[in-house]
Amino acid sequence: MSDASVTSTRLQQQFGAAILAQHAAHGDDTLVVRREDWRAVMRFLRDDPALRYDFLMDLTAVDYLTLGRTPRYAVVAHLYSLPHNQRVRLQAPVPEDDPRIDSLMPVWEGANWFEREVYDMFGLTFTDHPDLRRILLYQGFEGHPLRKDYPQEKEQPLDHNAFDPSFYVNKQNEDGTETRHMLLHMGPSHPAMHGVIHMTLELDGETVVDGDTEIGYLHRAFEKEAESHTYTQVIPYTDRLNYVSPLINNVGYVLAVEKLFDVQVPERCQYLRVLVCELSRITDHLTCVAANAMELGALTVFFYFIKAREEIWRLVESICGARLTTTYTRVGGVMADLPEGFNARLAHTLVILREAMRDVEHLIQRNRIFYDRMRGTGIISPADAIALSFTGPVLRSTGVNYDVRKACPYLVYDRLEFDVPLGEQGDNYDRYLVRMEEIRQSIRLVEQCMSSMPAGPVQLDDARMTMPPKADVYGTIEGMMNHFKLIIEGIKPPAGEAYFPVEGANGELGFYLISDGTGRPYRCRVRPPCFALMQGLQKMLKGGMVSDIVATFGTINMIAGENDR
Repeated sequence: MSDASVTSTRLQQQFGAAILAQHAAHGDDTLVVRREDWRAVMRFLRDDPALRYDFLMDLTAVDYLTLGRTPRYAVVAHLYSLPHNQRVRLQAPVPEDDPRIDSLMPVWEGANWFEREVYDMFGLTFTDHPDLRRILLYQGFEGHPLRKDYPQEKEQPLDHNAFDPSFYVNKQNEDGTETRHMLLHMGPSHPAMHGVIHMTLELDGETVVDGDTEIGYLHRAFEKEAESHTYTQVIPYTDRLNYVSPLINNVGYVLAVEKLFDVQVPERCQYLRVLVCELSRITDHLTCVAANAMELGALTVFFYFIKAREEIWRLVESICGARLTTTYTRVGGVMADLPEGFNARLAHTLVILREAMRDVEHLIQRNRIFYDRMRGTGIISPADAIALSFTGPVLRSTGVNYDVRKACPYLVYDRLEFDVPLGEQGDNYDRYLVRMEEIRQSIRLVEQCMSSMPAGPVQLDDARMTMPPKADVYGTIEGMMNHFKLIIEGIKPPAGEAYFPVEGANGELGFYLISDGTGRPYRCRVRPPCFALMQGLQKMLKGGMVSDIVATFGTINMIAGENDR
């Protein structure tokens, strides 16, 4: 019996009529659950020894208003079982006249921000949620923008968020005494907060007792914009999610679209996609370590790694003509093959990169100041990291061995050799070590791609999704008409839904697409790794010092465009 069958059978045995429907498409298993049993089903899936869905990977909602489905809304959750390496999607219909459903926070702490986002974007409420307020938009925002009847041209009133002028908070102790703590606002204008994060810190001297993290200063409306653009026009927007590793975003998105078509690109194209993804991962990790070290006072590290990053960006520019916002990947292939002389330029760049790695290690790896600032600070336990939906280097720093490239291989990752580095203590120093080793593993992958890449086309020959050759566009009526329809109407995947995860630089980057058969996504949801990581920041800071905030925030590697999208 397959893992999917086990899940369905166990749920039917336990809940019976609570399971309203089930289906499988594009390799995804979906179960529709009665909303009254939503929390009970989720707790069972997490705790049942035969299932053990320990990760709430994502939680979002869909408004089916323009499709005429009833009930109007559905809450959608994607779960992952680490012990059984199995995924499942669950949906709970929610009626328009009573848009309530139980919160999953008693099951997974990481449901907190996901549910706040659904409340913010769709107006659905989660019973028993302890802090259900807007998260990406300001509190005075009118309406819920991901509802299908929300007008895109609507203008919002200017709103000045209420600022608490109090400087102290008094707390009663069990013995009747009173403790007085300072209330400190950090950011968004603080240099270490990147201009987009505001933290409210409750301090006992210089020790962080409690706090709150506020995001949404850079809300970019990625998911709303995707609804009014063709599938191809969405690709440039994915560049700007994580603009430090944009090529991974490109690849993740188009793989989700190709999953709707049930197609696989040519072998050479798969190697090219892995190549550019790993180059992008290297630049992301270089940026993270460089900026983190600089903010701790090691400015030389920043110069070494940014110089190396510059060389890689020149390689990327030679491939696609752009350094940062690349838009290199296409549905059905990539923009172009590698330029002439690329192999020699890559070899030269990797020499520079390895030299920079050695220099940085000699500078800070055993440097007493750097070590003391990083070791034993910003600690997160494996259990807490899983409960908070952490993925990527931050999760692996706790010793949890989960990497999408190994667990759910895509492209040609299963043909390539690489190791998944793990930490032991889950602190800032382990996160630094994990990223440094991941750079080395990415170098291994890049070199294997170049040595193993076969000859062949870099795009599918499929009129449904790939542009005809220019000679056909200019020389035949069929080519001209095909080009016109793909540009104006967009490619049209079959109606359905699909979720595709890839290993982003900061963790699982997933795209959940719903197609209604037209040239524009009905729903385009991105599961951003930074979003889940940021909701755990306060847990990592509690009990530490104010000076630890910069180091911990830096090792999370928050990317504003991905976080606020």
